[in-house]
Amino acid sequence: MQYRKMPKSPDKLSILGFGCMRFPTTSEGKIDEAKSLEMLRFAYKKGVNYYDSAWNYHNGESETFLGKFLQEVDRQKVYVATKLPCWAVKTRAEMDEYLNKQLEKLQTSYIDYYLLHALNGKSWTAIKKLGIIDFLTQAKADGRIRYAGFSFHDHYPVFSRIIRSYDWDFTQIMLNYLDTHIQAGMRGYKLALEKGLGVISMEPLRGGKLIAPIPAPVKKLWEKSKNKRKPVDRALSWIWELPGCTIVLSGMSTLDQVKENISLASGFQAGEIDEQEDKIYKRVRREYLKRTVIPCTECRYCMPCQAGVAIPYVLGFYNEAYIFADKERHQREYFAFLPEAMRADKCTSCGECLPKCPQK
Repeated sequence: MQYRKMPKSPDKLSILGFGCMRFPTTSEGKIDEAKSLEMLRFAYKKGVNYYDSAWNYHNGESETFLGKFLQEVDRQKVYVATKLPCWAVKTRAEMDEYLNKQLEKLQTSYIDYYLLHALNGKSWTAIKKLGIIDFLTQAKADGRIRYAGFSFHDHYPVFSRIIRSYDWDFTQIMLNYLDTHIQAGMRGYKLALEKGLGVISMEPLRGGKLIAPIPAPVKKLWEKSKNKRKPVDRALSWIWELPGCTIVLSGMSTLDQVKENISLASGFQAGEIDEQEDKIYKRVRREYLKRTVIPCTECRYCMPCQAGVAIPYVLGFYNEAYIFADKERHQREYFAFLPEAMRADKCTSCGECLPKCPQK
């Protein structure tokens, strides 16, 4: 296993982090503890030392299950990350209540890397008013957390505002070779480095969409590469080539995935993506993006919708069905993740959004 350090931490962190949100489950929807423990034990044995959970993962079971695993290993040799559910916090006191409960579930006296979960402009404004900066300062001072960061899901201007509002230690952003201009994107990555923050990549495979199925035109472009790699190798290596990215988080669901990702992390060699190879990545990115049906940039000028339709999200699901050539998957995601009241069939055709759209 290979290791890197964050600018503000002496910890040697494995470049592959174990995301604890996609453990195998039983027919009842519970974590399959036998299979999941086998995965965690193998990862630990092979040098993975960063384990990332959250309050809501696996319907609240993830932290408790990870806590059981921590009792098997040397706590000083692993680094635990979990997240404050910002959307659920209503008072300053609840911040401490959540953190103390998480310490209890994880069966540990401290959390190494503590994140504010899924920050966006609205949640940051709300939680800042409740006293989040005081909470983080106090929790670091009393030793309950070692380093403070945030995961992010919004646009770059919001990211820039948040990152300048507190002395953060690290940030976790969506970072992959396709989404270089989405959410924080590469601008956010560079700003984080400028501010001396550690960077953790989430969604390195875009939820698996960058590895299967691969549209035929994209396959043809990859065939021009001198490096005959699997799609997962191409995706992870692109991120590991970024020197400021400390960890690539992978939400692994099978032991085979754990073994494959560990093999890739151990065998990674910087410099293999040279100028010529980088051009192929850029051509692949353009090929994916030109498959976009509706030129929505998610600027949100169309919002709010009087009928409650989540217009950018609706268009996003629609576009991705074509971008990744997988209509069935995106239909499932549309109905699974978008509340009924926000779906396209609630549109009244009032036309109010039309003149507001910069893309016409």
